[in-house]
Amino acid sequence: MFVMYEKDSMKVPVRIWLEDERELEETCKEQAIHLANLPFLHRWVCLMPDTHTGMGMPIGGVIAAKDVVIPNAVGVDIGCGMAYTETNIPAALLRETETGNGNLLQAIIGDVMRNVPVGFAHHKTVMPCYTMDRAMEEFDRYERDGELLGQLEAGYFQIGTLGGGNHFIELQEDGEGMVSVMIHSGSRHVGKSVCDYFHRIARELNGKWYSQVPDEYRLAFLPTDTDEGKRYLAWMQLSMDFAKENREKMMLAVKAILEKWIGKYTSLNLEFSGDINCHHNYAALETHYGEEVWVHRKGAMRAGEGERAVIPGAMGSFSYVVEGKGNPESFCSSSHGAGRRYSRKGAMAVFSCEEVMVDLKAQSVVLGKKNKADVAEESRFAYKDIEGVMERQKDLVTPVKRLKTIGVVKG
Repeated sequence: MFVMYEKDSMKVPVRIWLEDERELEETCKEQAIHLANLPFLHRWVCLMPDTHTGMGMPIGGVIAAKDVVIPNAVGVDIGCGMAYTETNIPAALLRETETGNGNLLQAIIGDVMRNVPVGFAHHKTVMPCYTMDRAMEEFDRYERDGELLGQLEAGYFQIGTLGGGNHFIELQEDGEGMVSVMIHSGSRHVGKSVCDYFHRIARELNGKWYSQVPDEYRLAFLPTDTDEGKRYLAWMQLSMDFAKENREKMMLAVKAILEKWIGKYTSLNLEFSGDINCHHNYAALETHYGEEVWVHRKGAMRAGEGERAVIPGAMGSFSYVVEGKGNPESFCSSSHGAGRRYSRKGAMAVFSCEEVMVDLKAQSVVLGKKNKADVAEESRFAYKDIEGVMERQKDLVTPVKRLKTIGVVKG
């Protein structure tokens, strides 16, 4: 970790969990300096080792703000995060057991694709969703924001769906050869709508207040004691709850599929354990260095002392289950993944579909993806090396389990 601080041009320092400034892309550095000049920050800005340029605030960025929330410092996929469970299934059993649909691993990946809508797809009928049921019961909390009300109804069709981009459902093998399930997904269109809507409101209000925060920073804020700030927090929490339930519903679907195939082709008494469901795009009121502040984690995990979280690598790479060390310097945070080396467009220009498919085949990874034309966006080479990321945050988390992709479903 190193500290970037130019006294004449920055109000607070930036703590960066990288070796030195050469590892930081220039646009990411500019965004960090913008954050460091916000008038309401507590202590410093943090950049995790997977940091890269985002919208307004870097992905892998963590800030603690006094009495304000910043929609773009939470991001458009509010509540995006990870779900995880361990099984007693030997990975070798999935590879060696043949079915009418290939081996068990191939059959399971195919079944997940048929049962979990991915990309822009959603369910064709209303699905059970306790988060939206509760929102309907508390309708008076949301009715003032008419532009967003359609998201309440849409949520019933989107719950239990994966989305696209870097979202995935993976079967992974741990160091003992046992299978785990890992899911990366968020709040679908709900969170994006909330972020865009309240960022627009914040910009309008900041303009009226002659805010010290330049509009070009894209970091318009809402004081938490205002009506607008309270409404954003209510919608943000709703999006977080929806994202968590979304992962929960997909995990239940995957567990049911595993039970079906394992029960049909083996004599194994299937067991699940060690469930985790955690966010990495959100703001939370926490106490740090004696003050209550709104900690914004945009592409960052909470890593309080003893807390378990999941840090994925990339498709065909390694991922980690970790335990937080509660490091106060990072506001008890860690990276949320490996972090991109190339933008999606950049990855498509550098890596071909064929290269990615050959790489996955060489590793015996089963890929479930309906349209493979854009598969290069998610090549493991488009991301930073997860081992390097983990090395740079040894003071933030302790690795508990290392996992390797054996099968993956992508949008």
